[in-house]
Amino acid sequence: MSNKIKNDDVSLGRFISLVLRHQPQTIGLTLDEHGWADTKALIKGVCATGRKLDIETLERIVQENNKQRYSFNADKSKIRANQGHSIAVDVEMNIAEPPSVLYHGTAADCLDSIREKGILKMSRNYVHLSKDVDTAVKVGSRHGKPVILVIDTAKMSADGFVFRISENGVWQSEDIPWKYVTEIKYP
Repeated sequence: MSNKIKNDDVSLGRFISLVLRHQPQTIGLTLDEHGWADTKALIKGVCATGRKLDIETLERIVQENNKQRYSFNADKSKIRANQGHSIAVDVEMNIAEPPSVLYHGTAADCLDSIREKGILKMSRNYVHLSKDVDTAVKVGSRHGKPVILVIDTAKMSADGFVFRISENGVWQSEDIPWKYVTEIKYP
């Protein structure tokens, strides 16, 4: 694949992520209660913004996205983002018992607020947690100098917190009080 196609796919993928996770109305798209959108309507709406998208390109973006952000239904007539929504949808994540610890990547600038208020879902439906430090570092780096918080998910589970895991392997929780942060790592 040429660099131009790869760059175009990344740019389109980011726009599709914005539409499917946060702002479907920007292209006149409607999501159902589980976050599914009509694939043809998505393509038509994206093209109406002056971007070029066809089913083959969309399939490539879904298949090659390094974060596995999107899913098709069985016949590819519908598409949705797997997680990370700021709009109210139920993407039917499985409730599961997490590993004994998970990681949350954030920016060092946010640490004082997190110490005071805990890890908040903010505009998202859930707090996102990583199963490994490397992923958490990447997440934290998007927001500034990264800091990795180690979360005692075993204790949270014992205290009644529910964890969900998205189709692409991202662990999710409601807001996390500071008392469950057991360590701060500065990568």
